[in-house]
Amino acid sequence: MQKNTALALLGGLTPEQFMKRHWQKKPLLIRQALPDMKPLIERSQLLEMVESEEVESRLIVRKGAKWTLKKGPMGRKSLPSLKTPDWTVLIQGVDLHNDAVHSLLQQFRFVPDARLDDLMISFASEGGGVGPHFDSYDVFLLQAHGQRKWRIGRQKKYELQEGVPLKILKDFKPEAEFVLNPGDMLYLPPGYAHDGVAVGECMTYSVGFRVPRSAELASELLMGLSEEVTEDQGTASDLLYQDPHQTAAIQDASVPKALQEFAVQSVAKALKDPQILNCLLGESLTEPKPNVWFDAPEFDELPRFEWPAQIRLDRRTKMLFDAKHIFINGESFRAAGKDAKLLRKLANEKTLSKALASQLSDNAAELMQAWWKEGWWHCEASSAPSA
Repeated sequence: MQKNTALALLGGLTPEQFMKRHWQKKPLLIRQALPDMKPLIERSQLLEMVESEEVESRLIVRKGAKWTLKKGPMGRKSLPSLKTPDWTVLIQGVDLHNDAVHSLLQQFRFVPDARLDDLMISFASEGGGVGPHFDSYDVFLLQAHGQRKWRIGRQKKYELQEGVPLKILKDFKPEAEFVLNPGDMLYLPPGYAHDGVAVGECMTYSVGFRVPRSAELASELLMGLSEEVTEDQGTASDLLYQDPHQTAAIQDASVPKALQEFAVQSVAKALKDPQILNCLLGESLTEPKPNVWFDAPEFDELPRFEWPAQIRLDRRTKMLFDAKHIFINGESFRAAGKDAKLLRKLANEKTLSKALASQLSDNAAELMQAWWKEGWWHCEASSAPSA
């Protein structure tokens, strides 16, 4: 994928044009973004996923003006009949569980990986939907099966209906209406209200993006920073508060100004090294979701000379980098020189050939061995020893 190559996925726009004209700015309807689109996962297989504890799922049913929400896992038989109208199942993060869906998500990597979140699949019976709402993140709505009617509009009022288990807008005023067929896609920027209703049985794939909130991100980083600072307790850098010039105080409950200044200096010192925050940010962005587990390999050792023809990251692995670090599944490592170049290639392309992997230093090769044992990457066309 090149920045200046026109893509059918984006209606003939290049990634650079799309990001400049539409990203976080205005909607885009793309007819036949993926021609001849067919579901990448069968209906029966998709609906069975609601039974798994490893999958985040929700069942939403509307009866007149009444909405009900049930979170998975739940028994497949607890779902309404396919002939029953006005219900939908949302299966979050299907890309973590299906290779074909994971591959589809990779087509949206014209947005940085640090922002790309997951692919949700919505299955709905006739009339099914989640009501008029808005998202705080960008979303691509790709029709995979059947039809869905979308109404969209800019909102001036964001009041929500009361007594409803969903965030449904109280006063939704649509400005445009579209019926999407298989292969059609609708892009909506954050805050753009929309209401999708199934026309017959349908499946819609939603590509969503991470949107860290400042307070939430600050909280995560400060918690991580607290752990870093705790490790310095009792060391030479852990200064004690001193007040040799403190004057006598009789029944004085005021906080000494010198102690306030010491507190400010202590926090400032912890924040002084930007690399600490960069590390914590990378670790936070690659932290696997709570319902993600990796499968360990069947055999204990994989000698370096027996590495496979190609190394491929597990579809659940999150790998990013910055100028000085490699981040993978919530951990960070310093990397420089050729090792950094090769590991960045692995992060970007998700694969690394044996010829290139053999050029890693001994330390980097040991890291790769450790990641393999965790199940973070797999052998592709491997001549690995049997268990």
